[in-house]
Amino acid sequence: MRIAVASGKGGTGKTTVATNLAYVASLDGQSVAYVDCDVEEPNGHLFLKPEITSRSPVARQVPEVDPAKCTLCGLCGEICQYSAIVPVGQTVLVYPELCHACGGCVLVCPSGAIAEQPREIGRLETGRAGAIHFVHGLLNIGEAMSPPLIRQVKQAAPDADIVLIDAPPGTSCPVIESVRGADYVLLVTEPTPFGLHDLKLAVEMVRALKMAFGVVINRAGMGDNETATYCRANRIEIIEEIPDDRRIAEAYSRGVMMCEALPEYRSLFEKLFTAMTKERKRRVG
Repeated sequence: MRIAVASGKGGTGKTTVATNLAYVASLDGQSVAYVDCDVEEPNGHLFLKPEITSRSPVARQVPEVDPAKCTLCGLCGEICQYSAIVPVGQTVLVYPELCHACGGCVLVCPSGAIAEQPREIGRLETGRAGAIHFVHGLLNIGEAMSPPLIRQVKQAAPDADIVLIDAPPGTSCPVIESVRGADYVLLVTEPTPFGLHDLKLAVEMVRALKMAFGVVINRAGMGDNETATYCRANRIEIIEEIPDDRRIAEAYSRGVMMCEALPEYRSLFEKLFTAMTKERKRRVG
């Protein structure tokens, strides 16, 4: 089962939920892979503390123009929707950071003046945190395009009973790339006006993608009841509520998972797995 843990905004406790789910599943004897797709700011390693056993660069193909062959026909600029390659006067400018590596400019060039060259955008690291397979990506500073690296991170995930995908916050392209192919999306939110606003955006996203999903309210009791009211009105299942417990925050500040510091919370995450598994079986059946 592939479970994507997402949130409409940062700071809701998404990684807290994802890492604790991985930890509890591993205690049950299941093979588990934790995949951190938040490649701009990965922090799952701070809690799982994996031993990294493999590091490799990740590159994507970008165009390179041979001026001797270029006829300045302009077809490359016409096909590129992102202005990553632009004919200007007697030259062709290439902006690698805007390139989506579609290869269209190479295909339409009539003189064969454009070739693709690899450009390193980040690195992939894999390892183990006890019984948990660990995968994350680190995007190079200044890179604007994270989906190519996210795809590599997901492809590096081993076969496992449970694959937990820790998605970036928000609802933009990196998030959609991260949750794509998941059996279930767990949306983590908080009972505040900001949390509710961004939860609504996240719900719109997963419904547009026609994906099974449910909601976890983190720090329950700290705000108002508007989030729960919204979920009930829109027939959204609130799978679990994690209380606003100071001890959880203290463990978090030390880089310790709540289920390690506070074993009484393990049953909460076991219930999460049970609810998600039932929903998947219902949809498949």
